[in-house]
Amino acid sequence: MDKNTVFQTLQQGVRVTVGATASLLETLQDPQKRNTTLSELQSQLSQQTQLWAEKGLVTEEEARRLVDAWLAKQKSSANSTSSNPSSSTSPSSSVTFNNAQSEIQALTEQLIALKNELEQARNQNN
Repeated sequence: MDKNTVFQTLQQGVRVTVGATASLLETLQDPQKRNTTLSELQSQLSQQTQLWAEKGLVTEEEARRLVDAWLAKQKSSANSTSSNPSSSTSPSSSVTFNNAQSEIQALTEQLIALKNELEQARNQNN
């Protein structure tokens, strides 16, 4: 990395910090500007909360479809296995089962994370 690039990046960081501080002080000193800024922040938070809720819904629906498809596949595999009792479980089906379990676990963790984000956003909004 070039010395000039590092210097310019640091200089830009200092300018951003000074500008943000000046804006914060102006906002704190002017009640009308403070109210406007708080209203904008609440509006943005409401919009973001709505986006998170929509994303959570889509993720939940995708997870449900995956689980339903996996269960249907397992059910059809079980039916074909029960019709042929001499067949045994193949290594590939156990790998598929383990893979599906890990996918379900990952989706569950994503749902929990989205739920936590949504709760935090609601708590901040209140």
